[in-house]
Amino acid sequence: QRHFVESGGGSVQPGGSLRLSCKASRMITSTFNSVAMGWYRQAPENRRELVATASSDRSTIYTDSVRGRFTISRDSTRKSVYLQMNSLKPEDTAVYYCNTVPASENWGQGTQVTVSS
Repeated sequence: QRHFVESGGGSVQPGGSLRLSCKASRMITSTFNSVAMGWYRQAPENRRELVATASSDRSTIYTDSVRGRFTISRDSTRKSVYLQMNSLKPEDTAVYYCNTVPASENWGQGTQVTVSS
């Protein structure tokens, strides 16, 4: 059983929206509540980058390229993290992963997001 299970990716046209979900299936609730969680992405031939962080106090941080378009949220009862992505651009095309921040070594399979006309 993987530590993180991502879902919700797909193919959309520029300007479209997607909502990604991630379940921290192997994390106990108290641990989930105490750590920052983040969404990362990796485009072909690029390094994996952190795009959004939700801290344990629910404060959020975004990288410049997604700020104002993406919204991260978390649900302690479901041990889940979400990423609402609006106004998607072709440069958002990547495999998206969730993990703790800083990242643990336990990566999930990710979910593919493709933005293309």
